[in-house]
Amino acid sequence: MRNALLAAVAALSLAPAAQAADLAATTLALRDKALTDTTAWDVTESLTTEVGARPQGSPGMDRARDWGVAKLKALGFENVHVETFETESWLRGAESAEVVAPYPQKLQILGLGRSTPTPAGGIEAEIALFRTLDEMLAQPPGALKGKIAVVTQPMRRTQDIGGYAAAVRVRGAGGEAAKRGAIAYLARSASTDDTRLPHGGGGFRAGIPMAALSTPDAELLERMAARGKPVRIKLSLQSTFREKAPAYNVVGEIKGREKPEEVIVIGGHLDSWDAGTGAVDDAAGIGVTTAAAKLIAGLPQRPRRTIRVVMWGAEEQGGSGAAYAAAHRDEVANIVVAGESDLGAGEIFSAKLPKGSREHPAMKAFAAAVVPLKVLVSREPAEDGGADVDGLKDLGTPVVQLQQDAGRYFDLHHSADDTLDKIDPRELAQNVAVWTAFVYAVADSDIDFRKTASAAQ
Repeated sequence: MRNALLAAVAALSLAPAAQAADLAATTLALRDKALTDTTAWDVTESLTTEVGARPQGSPGMDRARDWGVAKLKALGFENVHVETFETESWLRGAESAEVVAPYPQKLQILGLGRSTPTPAGGIEAEIALFRTLDEMLAQPPGALKGKIAVVTQPMRRTQDIGGYAAAVRVRGAGGEAAKRGAIAYLARSASTDDTRLPHGGGGFRAGIPMAALSTPDAELLERMAARGKPVRIKLSLQSTFREKAPAYNVVGEIKGREKPEEVIVIGGHLDSWDAGTGAVDDAAGIGVTTAAAKLIAGLPQRPRRTIRVVMWGAEEQGGSGAAYAAAHRDEVANIVVAGESDLGAGEIFSAKLPKGSREHPAMKAFAAAVVPLKVLVSREPAEDGGADVDGLKDLGTPVVQLQQDAGRYFDLHHSADDTLDKIDPRELAQNVAVWTAFVYAVADSDIDFRKTASAAQ
């Protein structure tokens, strides 16, 4: 009897070590399979080819909803469904801009989301040009009365999104121009490219027409203004705006075998702007996270916990993350971790994990799998899991931050150049490998990120 008890105790003490070894081995095997799997590419190609651009509130978004349901079902996901909500919809109409004096030339622009349309015949006015946003903000109320405010502050290229965070302030400053009397607002594109393709995106509703200038045209206006003669622009922007329009989050699951009520939430956003086909922003994120879940589902046995893929339907114009969090508020205690892929297909170079979790065996298994992929597992905890999981984070859900190299992303996003040919299949596969390793390590372990965070206090 004594020997039997000793053997049982020994077996129990070895069980966690054996489980950790199995987890690590399977994580490595999944990583290797992901590097050659084509699911992410196939999904991304399908969305951009069969649907194309899909702004919130457009027929393209309705097609994307139906595409998402069909694709998840075809890939074997369970509990596939659509969660409908309402949010804003701004849709572009005809647009044009030109310098009428002193040197007549056409300008390349894209209206910014929430822009007010011009009268049918357009508007014509002298510009007030500022090379930095701070220069414009230094102007007193009324100083820009009757003028078109132009801010030409450039965006810095960075590996992370730091450069964009500064540039997007310029894009969103139409309201500040209006406070100072401007009748319209033009901002240098929040982009790092040197083509004549403008980059659009969302603005704040300011009551005046707003548009993004291509980067060469912003510099063209600087040169014109430097000659000392008044520069006049004719601007025509047409658009439609609805405060409430139907929107959709498309959901599919890989049910866990032991604790199906415990859920890992991952995904990308299904909507896009309309200039390109939304390949890097964010068909790639849809492809990466869908492929990661599909690879894990192909194992001989399902992981312990449920993996839920969400195709968020209104990230660009806002509302999908808040709607998802509101709909799942009562489930938050069982959402283990959440994360969104939304920075194209550039290689992941850093992983920021939930606080205090680096030394857990599951995260050690993840690190062992991704360090050979040149991914640094940061000592800094994750703070931003993506715009569409902010609502869950605010309710207490831990988030993961898998940081991609953004060096080229802002050459492309929100522009006509956001197309499938810009995606490198090898880099896309590296993303899938990293996401697969993380999701599996969490889904088939007992890691509790809330407890690791508490212990780290």
